[in-house]
Amino acid sequence: MDSDRTILHCDLNGFFASVEELYHPEVGGRPMAVSGNPDNRHGIILAKNEAAKAFGVKTAETIWQAKHKCPQLILIRASHDKYSLYSQKVNAIYSRFTDRVEPFGIDESWLDVSHSSKLFGDGKTIADKIRGLVKLELGLTVSVGVSFNKTFAKLASDLKKPDATTVVMRQDLESKVYPLDVSALLYVGKNTAAALARMNIRTIGALAAADRRMLVRAFGKFGGDLSDRARGLENEPVSYFGQTEEVKSIGNSITFARDLKSQSDIKTGFMRLAEKVCARLKRKNFRCSVLQITIKSASFHTITRQGSLDEPTRLRADLLSKAMELFDSSWDISEIPVRMLGLSACSLSDASAPIQGKLDFSQNSGESLQDLKKRQNAQDAFFSVRDKFGSGSIKFGSMMDGDLLE
Repeated sequence: MDSDRTILHCDLNGFFASVEELYHPEVGGRPMAVSGNPDNRHGIILAKNEAAKAFGVKTAETIWQAKHKCPQLILIRASHDKYSLYSQKVNAIYSRFTDRVEPFGIDESWLDVSHSSKLFGDGKTIADKIRGLVKLELGLTVSVGVSFNKTFAKLASDLKKPDATTVVMRQDLESKVYPLDVSALLYVGKNTAAALARMNIRTIGALAAADRRMLVRAFGKFGGDLSDRARGLENEPVSYFGQTEEVKSIGNSITFARDLKSQSDIKTGFMRLAEKVCARLKRKNFRCSVLQITIKSASFHTITRQGSLDEPTRLRADLLSKAMELFDSSWDISEIPVRMLGLSACSLSDASAPIQGKLDFSQNSGESLQDLKKRQNAQDAFFSVRDKFGSGSIKFGSMMDGDLLE
């Protein structure tokens, strides 16, 4: 179609490992991986170079698993300041070709080059120029997908790596896209792919051919979005470079120093998370109406659950109470230990608006509007002291002990 846009998806190859190789020439092509701290439970592989990949080393596996596959593996501790610097440098190169550059994580970006062809050539030509500049100026390689929307541009960049340009246009869908496993589509994770497989939908082509109403019944609005993406109907704009997106949620997660095996452990974990989330809500001046928790077992089984709060809030006690309620209704801690907990405040609203409070401040509610405001002011004062004098200057008494968090 003449009206189609030209969208690129640029994905830096082995980004963390590639940056570290610039700083560590002594690696010299030997197997190397970037990891967390090998002395605690954060000791996982964050990225690997091509030599390590040849030994079967995988991102997100534990260090001991990677070392078992490749005993000579060189481990380098992650340095996120370096990666942030190079991410900025790469996006600056992208910005020479268009002002519509939308980062998707630290190592990926979408570009809308629809109006750049008169200056730089067609989409493939621009993609090849970008790859050449990134390699020449930064010593990194990037795989670029070229398509008519964001969904298929990202899919195209995944088809051939490293250091490649792949074009997927409308006329290529049946031959290049529809035979692919449905998990290759953006936002189709392991659980969604399994649910689709139970509906006998295993390829992107099958998803595109499926009845949209059936998908909406099965997945809600997300099902309609999946149908649109598979059929090439997604038309999301690429944001301008530096454009700030609306904050939709504020969350934190913790992978613990040991497995959690009791209600007391879980409560301690959620206390710390609620403290972190509430501090960020205060800084952003938000309250939340919905709380979401994430639970991961020691065997990496993961679930998420969410529920509405009685009133918009940023009070730690309210978030903790709801988190424990969601956990208790979803997980048997006596049977399955927990490795990681996450907590996210969703459905955010301006905290400057007056607190309405519950419609019924009776003896059953147990709190007056005045008491609610006092609790909020006391907590805000706590975080103000911490912001001014440092996180160690003041602590909740309930967080003083324990072996979970350090």
